Amino acid sequence: MRSIVYTKPGDSSVLSLAEREPQDPGAGEVRVRVVVSGVNPTDWKARQGGTYGDALPFPEITPNQDGAGIVDAVGPGVDELAVGDRVWLYMSVSGRPTGTAQEYTVVPVARAVRLPDGVSFDVGASLGVPAMTAHRALTTHEEGPSRLGPGALDGVTVLVAGGAGAVGHAAIQLARWAGATVISTISSDEKAALATAAGAHHTVNYRQDDAAARIREIAPDGVDIVVEVSIPQNAALVADVLANHGVVSIYANNGGDEATLPIRPNMSVNARYQFLLLYTIGDEALTAAAEDVTEALHDGVLPVGADAGLPITRFDLADTAAAHDAVEQDTVGKVLIDVQPE
Repeated sequence: MRSIVYTKPGDSSVLSLAEREPQDPGAGEVRVRVVVSGVNPTDWKARQGGTYGDALPFPEITPNQDGAGIVDAVGPGVDELAVGDRVWLYMSVSGRPTGTAQEYTVVPVARAVRLPDGVSFDVGASLGVPAMTAHRALTTHEEGPSRLGPGALDGVTVLVAGGAGAVGHAAIQLARWAGATVISTISSDEKAALATAAGAHHTVNYRQDDAAARIREIAPDGVDIVVEVSIPQNAALVADVLANHGVVSIYANNGGDEATLPIRPNMSVNARYQFLLLYTIGDEALTAAAEDVTEALHDGVLPVGADAGLPITRFDLADTAAAHDAVEQDTVGKVLIDVQPE
């Protein structure tokens, strides 16, 4: 099979196309014929050494956590899935060397989730990191639900920072599906159109508007949940608009590794700042996210493409390095890799 590999951390030039023998699945594992691989910031950051440092945990690693394809073989003890099942994959290369930037990959059966009929592999490969992160961000409120579904967020106002990004896109869609009123901060008319297409009820241009005043006009009592991509840049805005007992779910460090929080405004509303990382949230939260995201798919939620607010940029498997560079350079929308035909 064709496989993208690297043996040392570094920029995208460390990635190379190689021929490898497909592995057989072990106990509790499945082998998946990958159709589409999804690329996320975590993938290029891990490759650069942000996850592993200078010493890789395996002699050779194939990148990319997310993907979608067809179960090709099952290992002993697996009865949840069968050969021929269409699946979406998450955390494929977390603690393992076998990511989705190759024609066949082996994963624990828990990380391969059945893809509903009629849902495309493009959608499947766009879930994983973005949708599961968004799910966690929307379920950390101290008085809110731990699961999402229609009505779960009725009466809740959600502010999504960066609604044109992949996590923001998923957060908008899941929050609206669950009944929330959704506001998204954006930086341009083009990104406002994307956030609106994803389902945001309101958009606020933080570069042109008095963003805090505009958000307070929409939500006089404040916002209950903030899905935050850049707390170093947005700390003051968030403190100005947070509702009593509001939570700020922080899933990225865009804008820097340190932030300064205004104490009095946060104290006065009993604010909670919830940091989250998909790889350490635990099996219970991962399972809940996988189940709820799949239920959302059954309801027609989480489409991708420009019309749905998440433009797709495509690459061939041999051009995985360019795909990583595109994500690192903040290409708007979702970057996908066509691994092999369906």
